[in-house]
Amino acid sequence: MLKHADVWRAIDRLAAKHGLSASGLARRAGLDPTSFNKSKRATREGKPRWPTTESIAKILTATGENMANFVALMSGRGSGPARRLPLIGYAQAGAAGYFDDAGYPVGRGWEDIDFPDLRDPAAYALEITGDSMTPVYRNGDVIVVSPGADIRRGDRVVVKTRKGEVMAKQLLRQTAQKIELGSLNPRHPARTIDASEVRWMARILWVSQ
Repeated sequence: MLKHADVWRAIDRLAAKHGLSASGLARRAGLDPTSFNKSKRATREGKPRWPTTESIAKILTATGENMANFVALMSGRGSGPARRLPLIGYAQAGAAGYFDDAGYPVGRGWEDIDFPDLRDPAAYALEITGDSMTPVYRNGDVIVVSPGADIRRGDRVVVKTRKGEVMAKQLLRQTAQKIELGSLNPRHPARTIDASEVRWMARILWVSQ
């Protein structure tokens, strides 16, 4: 799971890698020099404040780095090895031909992104469209999904129903008969689905934000 402290640590490490302070990195990327100040990393109430996807994109462009390198900096692995993951838009995931019955990526029409090596050779990425999952996932975010990962209560998952509906939810409870899913957007209610109506369910490992 992507952690607030890890993202800010990666920004600091990226700055240091290029001989810059956090302020210098922001300035080089054309951002407000105070964008990455320590005081900007939490609200006055102590709630974590995340850097925007746009700001991360700008500092990567300014330093000539890619997202794989940035993720590696979050874990302290340097640039680390990377491999290509298949990528499609979230809205496309409900269409036929992209997944087999177990939820593994198949067929044509996939693009690619570079990502640090994962244990699951069948991992893939979905690009979020729209605002139905805000504030957790926003338009343009990329989530990495592992169909081979174990799933436990509390995990964020992608679920595809036999009717072709695809949704990103939090697994609240699972029995042999029912699957209870919590919404990532507080405006949408939780859902309970018959287990027989679920074609597949896969765990979300990571999200770019």
